[in-house]
Amino acid sequence: MSDPIIDLHSDDYFMGEALRQAVRAYEQGEVPVGAVVVREGRIIARASNQVELLKDATAHAEMLALTQAENAVGDWRLTDCTLYVTKEPCPMCAGAVVHTRLARVVFGAGDPKGGAAGGALNLLQFPTLNHQCAITPGVRLEECRGLLRQFFAEQRAAKKNGESSPSL
Repeated sequence: MSDPIIDLHSDDYFMGEALRQAVRAYEQGEVPVGAVVVREGRIIARASNQVELLKDATAHAEMLALTQAENAVGDWRLTDCTLYVTKEPCPMCAGAVVHTRLARVVFGAGDPKGGAAGGALNLLQFPTLNHQCAITPGVRLEECRGLLRQFFAEQRAAKKNGESSPSL
C-alpha cells in the first residue's frame, strides 16, 4: 500500500480555517491560536484559545479542538484525523495529540522556546512513546507568525502604558 497523497492546497485551505479561529481568539484578548481537526477532508472540530475566558490553563485551541473531535467521532482515538494549528503545539497539547493518536499535525508558526513538534523538543515523534505522527511545519507561516507578533506587541505596549491586559 502506498502512502496517501497529501494535497498541499488543502493544507493551505484548512490552515486558513485555523487562522479564522486565531483571529477570533485575538478579538477576545486571547493569545491568537486557532485549531481545526480534519477527517476525510471535512472539518469536524474548530476551536480558539480560551484560557482567559474560561480561567483554565488547559483551554488551548488544540485541547478544545481534540475534545470536540473525539465527540464528533465517538471515540478518543483520532487515528484518521489531522490537526491544523496556527502555532506549534506546546508539550501539553503535543501529549494530547500522542494520546489521541492523530495521524498528522500541520502548524504555521514554530515555537523554538516551547514548541513540542520540533521547536524546543519533539514529543510528536518521540521514539519511546506509543504513537508518533507526521508533522508538516510552516504552512501559512507569515500569516500565523504575524498575528502572534502583532498580539504580543500590543500586549507589551499596553503593559508599558499601564493598561490592564490578560496576564500572559
